[in-house]
Amino acid sequence: MSKAGGPTSAAGRAAREGRVRRIEEYALGGLIAGLGIFTLVDTATIVVPGSANAMGPRTFPYFIGGLLVLAGMAVLVATWRGKLGEAEEGEDVDADARTDWLTVVKLVAFFVAQAVLIDWIGWPLSIAILFAGAAWTLGARPWWKPVVIGLAMGLVLQAVFAAGLGLSLPAGPFEGVPFLHG
Repeated sequence: MSKAGGPTSAAGRAAREGRVRRIEEYALGGLIAGLGIFTLVDTATIVVPGSANAMGPRTFPYFIGGLLVLAGMAVLVATWRGKLGEAEEGEDVDADARTDWLTVVKLVAFFVAQAVLIDWIGWPLSIAILFAGAAWTLGARPWWKPVVIGLAMGLVLQAVFAAGLGLSLPAGPFEGVPFLHG
């Protein structure tokens, strides 16, 4: 039998869980702020071509980096003041369920495949493989719908990058299609 407030009592467990949650929230805030600092430092290395444009290629990354630092600092300050996020108590969450590592491995494999294949088969096909593979891994049925949606999404994003931003993503077999080249 444990003493009141001891390590195995309900009050002891609650106190330990509170400390762990606080550490997790500090870690999250620090990670977000650190990512923002990394973004700000790395943005300074972007080469800016001489042009008359008032907004160069550094503007958006500086904005995002600044927002990340502010968001991370806000999480850290809120945690320091004791305003912790509420624990997940969703009805569809099973806190006792174990991680399905096969699903995690499949998802990582599709991300790696997309990164490796993008130069060989192009953006539209590699993103279709990523989307279809992730959807299939997470239970999408029938298998062909995510393939069609992924290919359509890849082609639309290729066209948006080409026409809207003037950027060329690797086109693969679609090389030479006018509206897909920035």
